[in-house]
Amino acid sequence: MSGLKALPFAAIAALVLGSAATLASLQGGPGFGAVRIGAWTSWPQIGNSDIDPYARASIAVDGALPLGSHEGLAFMAESDNSGAPLDARCDYVIAGAAPSARFWTLTAYDVDGHLRPNPANRYALSSAAVLRGADGDFVIDAAREARSGNWLPLGEKSRFILILRAYQATTSAVGNAYSEMTLPTIARGPCS
Repeated sequence: MSGLKALPFAAIAALVLGSAATLASLQGGPGFGAVRIGAWTSWPQIGNSDIDPYARASIAVDGALPLGSHEGLAFMAESDNSGAPLDARCDYVIAGAAPSARFWTLTAYDVDGHLRPNPANRYALSSAAVLRGADGDFVIDAAREARSGNWLPLGEKSRFILILRAYQATTSAVGNAYSEMTLPTIARGPCS
């Protein structure tokens, strides 16, 4: 009889632990198979038909619409190249080259995935409009105050993330060519 009394407690414990594990898996990013290049992270499997169940659940919770594996790649940065979290109270220099792609965009979002309101009403920069050096590389200033040249406004909220989307990237999302891919660096400047 004592085994039957323990059954409800075991069921409740299993439910609590299962729910906690599911919630934890949804908080760390969309599933498994993350690819890290410098400060940037991509989950290339989320655009494939063989997406893992945790990535599928994360996308359902966020309401995100990922790029298909043949449409391109999306890279997210939550920290700069030194590992410090991105904070709009600081200025950042995003420099180098974007991945080889037909078109790319760089957008600042708040940590909940919403566009960051800013007085300039500018939310992204693109490969079609960014100014480049003679070598093809670019320098983007991400800051609250306006800058000359390539400026990405950060708005007033402190924490933010950057999303770099490379459309029709030459590296297939199902390939293994990430070791040769270069992405721009994110360097923290002065903070106020």
